[in-house]
Amino acid sequence: MPAYHSSYNAVDGVRVINGIPLLPLVTKTRGPAPYADPSMTYDAVDEALELFRPNSFFKNFEIKGAGDRLLIYIILFVSQSLGKLKPTMSMGEATKQLYTLAVSQVVIPADANFPLHSMYPGVTDKMETDMLRQYLLQVRQEVATRLVNLVYANEQYPSKWWMCFQKRHFMGKSMS
Repeated sequence: MPAYHSSYNAVDGVRVINGIPLLPLVTKTRGPAPYADPSMTYDAVDEALELFRPNSFFKNFEIKGAGDRLLIYIILFVSQSLGKLKPTMSMGEATKQLYTLAVSQVVIPADANFPLHSMYPGVTDKMETDMLRQYLLQVRQEVATRLVNLVYANEQYPSKWWMCFQKRHFMGKSMS
């Protein structure tokens, strides 16, 4: 059975840095992401959160486009985020913990310590590196916000159906 790929692989007219497309996000977080169409209700973050659990079972993943590279980055960050949560943590504590994780040490695929560094093309200049780091910071903040809402949906403590993925790593890799 093949892995699930991003629906954003075929998007044209989007700036791509280091193999990652700077896609519009449905967010209130400030950053370099293009403004999303007001009618847009589903974006790359929603897609990655939806595909995280099924894709985390795969040890191999064929990259079919730039959208897959963003998907991989978000899946690795979701995995790292779940690792920071504890079963007894309240929603407020989890929100603080994941926000702190999102804004600290933003690793971009161009960095040598990124786990899948070789699967991404290089960055041409410092300005592009800074732009990508700001975009991924915005993506990470949005992922952290939405992940807390998913993991704590209708519950005081985290859902066991999300927490069971704490030790499972996409392609056997992790960002931590």
